[in-house]
Amino acid sequence: TTGVEPERQRLFFRGKEKSDSEFLHAAGVKDGAKLLLLEKPAPATMEQKPEPVFMDESMMKACEAVACVRAEVDKLSAKVCDLEKSVLGGRKVDDKEFVVLTELLMMQLLKLDGIEAEGEARAQRKAEVRRVQSIVETLDKLKARNANPFSDHNKAVSVTTQWETFENGMGSLSAPPPRVSSTQVNTDWEQFD
Repeated sequence: TTGVEPERQRLFFRGKEKSDSEFLHAAGVKDGAKLLLLEKPAPATMEQKPEPVFMDESMMKACEAVACVRAEVDKLSAKVCDLEKSVLGGRKVDDKEFVVLTELLMMQLLKLDGIEAEGEARAQRKAEVRRVQSIVETLDKLKARNANPFSDHNKAVSVTTQWETFENGMGSLSAPPPRVSSTQVNTDWEQFD
């Protein structure tokens, strides 16, 4: 079954709509042929309106609680934007600012975690949790950049100083020990005219 009432079905074969009086075999339909079934729009008298979403008192309270957290996160997000401008502008920022903002955002996550929500309120809470997590990730990246402002994070190169030595009788590749030199430096300069 298609779930579409027969009087509202529109059947197409090879791009042409078939009427109720036509037989499919007469139109050339064979086993394995592809047909397209569309639903006719409902007449104005049968127009279906979307069912309103009823929010009970607990869902409304949960939505309000999420909205309060959202307002606080908006304020913290603005502070993170200011911090980002400073760091990207080359100004050194005290690590304390990153720590405080991260802790305040984590407190908002805890508030969101404490909100019991269903339906729309749950979707709002989930979206706000993702937003807070994204802001915390941005803070972490800014903190790393602030700690090392001259590194190019896109072109990081790792350099090691481990030397390989060969022990096959051909000697060592390590540098020889420093020798004491008997050469003396004289500061008497010869001048030419």
